[in-house]
Amino acid sequence: MNTPKLRYEMEGVRVVILLMSVIHQVTELGLRWRNTVKGYGILSMLFHWLMLLLLVAVYATMEFKSNYPRGSAGRESLAVWHYTLGLSVFVLVWLRLLIQSFGSSPAIDPPPPAWQIKLARYMHWTLYLLLIGLPLLGWLVLSAKGTPIPFFGIELPALIDKSESLAKGLKQIHEAIATAGYFLIGAHACAALYHHYVQRDNTLRLMSPLR
Repeated sequence: MNTPKLRYEMEGVRVVILLMSVIHQVTELGLRWRNTVKGYGILSMLFHWLMLLLLVAVYATMEFKSNYPRGSAGRESLAVWHYTLGLSVFVLVWLRLLIQSFGSSPAIDPPPPAWQIKLARYMHWTLYLLLIGLPLLGWLVLSAKGTPIPFFGIELPALIDKSESLAKGLKQIHEAIATAGYFLIGAHACAALYHHYVQRDNTLRLMSPLR
């Protein structure tokens, strides 16, 4: 029987197969795995663009969910995918931080002013806090509501006891940070375009496997 749980498990298998295929292809191209002073490794590039796609999907499922009436199958399906993809971001951000801990930081050429380097560092760490904090808050909201916490066919454990009042407060914080995330992600994208088209340095090219 093609149950929702089985479908999510199959989707998880497809994601793993896709990632293995990408890894095989980049190996054939001879791209480096680790970051160096000359550029980011393929793992950093892969996680960067994969997490961008996941963020787009997470925000899209959140926005489109309101197009369906409460209790409908469409709304429930989008909600499950919102939770699942959000938790995927939570898992991947830790792997990305682990990857970043190995290798060197690529050099921007020509070097930007010191204030831009410092501002970029603050923005990157704020983005990491967003990528960790939002999914964690979502997990806490579902835990406080006492509802299942789906993740590709399995159910994750609740982090806290059920509390409707706490769930309401956590949800408000989650939604406020999610709204701020629009501006933060937009600012990050604008900064990359500014470096590429105005300062004409290699910031954007460093994250491109086609450079």
